[in-house]
Amino acid sequence: MDNFINAIASISWWMWIIIILLIVAIRDIFFQKRHTISHNFPIVGHIRYLLESIGPEMRQYFVANNREELPFNRIERSWIYASAKQENNYEGFGTDRDIYAHQHIFINNAMMSYKIEDNHPNSIDKSFIPCAKVMGAYHKRRKPYRPASIINVSAMSFGSLSAKAVESLNKGVKITDAYHNTGEGGLSPYHKNGGDVVFHFGTGYFGVRAKDGGFSMEKMIKLVEDNPFIKAIEIKLSQGAKPGKGGVLPGAKISHEIAEIRGVEVGKDVLSPPNHSAFSNVPELVGFIEDIAEQTGLPVGIKAAIGKLEQWEELADIMKKTGKGPDFITVDGGEGGTGAAPPSFADHVSLPWVYGFGDLYKVFQNKGLTNRIVFIGSGKLGFPAKAAMAFAMGVDCINVAREAMMSIGCIQAQICHTNRCPSGIATQSKWLQNGINVPLKSERLAQYFKSFKKELIEITHAAGHEHPCQFNMNDIEVNVDDHNLSQDMSSTYMYDKTNVPFTSMQDLKDCIFLGGNSEQKTHKN
Repeated sequence: MDNFINAIASISWWMWIIIILLIVAIRDIFFQKRHTISHNFPIVGHIRYLLESIGPEMRQYFVANNREELPFNRIERSWIYASAKQENNYEGFGTDRDIYAHQHIFINNAMMSYKIEDNHPNSIDKSFIPCAKVMGAYHKRRKPYRPASIINVSAMSFGSLSAKAVESLNKGVKITDAYHNTGEGGLSPYHKNGGDVVFHFGTGYFGVRAKDGGFSMEKMIKLVEDNPFIKAIEIKLSQGAKPGKGGVLPGAKISHEIAEIRGVEVGKDVLSPPNHSAFSNVPELVGFIEDIAEQTGLPVGIKAAIGKLEQWEELADIMKKTGKGPDFITVDGGEGGTGAAPPSFADHVSLPWVYGFGDLYKVFQNKGLTNRIVFIGSGKLGFPAKAAMAFAMGVDCINVAREAMMSIGCIQAQICHTNRCPSGIATQSKWLQNGINVPLKSERLAQYFKSFKKELIEITHAAGHEHPCQFNMNDIEVNVDDHNLSQDMSSTYMYDKTNVPFTSMQDLKDCIFLGGNSEQKTHKN
């Protein structure tokens, strides 16, 4: 035995390297049958797989230029990172963007910008921009809600995101008076840190799920009663990443905590079907919305990616005839988002946001319904110029998902669906989550929102308006073909936005339904 140990100890370090490589080569050639490259090129083949695995990061940092990456290029990511960290987010020496490129946005500035007086809300708070409409006002819901911020966190579930990521987002929206959409994974303890919440559910009815897998009104009523920070309810019909497709949550991922939150069994696969069981057609959807609104008192809306318009026409007709229907509509873009999906869905099913929203808005505008509805845009709108375009088209609020993730540390590794997110945001790995400093990240989300709102209000003032709701289609021009021809948006998308009733920013600030203080203000009055 001593002789064996001495023999092992006498082997030099470089010999150990050769022995290990030899073992790998023998394994590649004689034992593994799955990979042709490593069989035909033992050892060297592994280098190819390594380089392939880190290819996105290599291209992101060393190959791609500032403007060519998707879904978010380096300039866009850098602006979010700098804004979140309160660093210099300016550009020097002019833009490096091709301003003659297709769909480049131009905002027509006024000869003289809007002047704010000393006592104006924006002279006191440079990032104050509440929604110009009140959710639930037209339908006289018992608890109307005016979002105190026009930028908010979009639907991302606990389970899809880590506990620390959800907690950071919720604490961040509290700081900046925004709201936090739960996503369809249910209301978790990490959504209960003081921020306003929009409770969102899909076909799995997680959090309000009956034993048979259907919807439970009793659970919905109790959820709202127990959690007064829930300000609105959103029913997901479809999402941009995979409209019309359900999903399976593998049993291996269902911990005791997730099972309790979602109302499912530990260790058993859970199906989210493509269709709702609570309704099967548009009239039943309207009845479902009205029933939830009546039972909870909250505004109720729907979220969808846009494709065919026939059923939307039917919804508009019912709303016009009955005076009933959703209080808000969230339009998701076919660009996809944080939800994992097959490339065939992510690349081809449903329209991109700018086309889908325009088509949908015209449906409701033609019926004279636009001022009854709060329109929410969701689809890479987390940049001031894109938001100005969206407001000119008719949105009243925007929701951001990936931009919010980047503000708390996402590096666009594009492996959200693997549970190996290196930033700890889209993973359930406790080790990877340990890198998230919740107090710091919540401040960064808040600072990104504040920077966004500050720049958007400055753009708004430059265009001669007081609030972004006053943007109209003639305020924005876009390049529409390969000959560098720009047209105003009314010519490009063939409609004019309906004017949003607006008096002044001060009136919005004084509104009793503004943000999370509505109940307190109502009692005082």
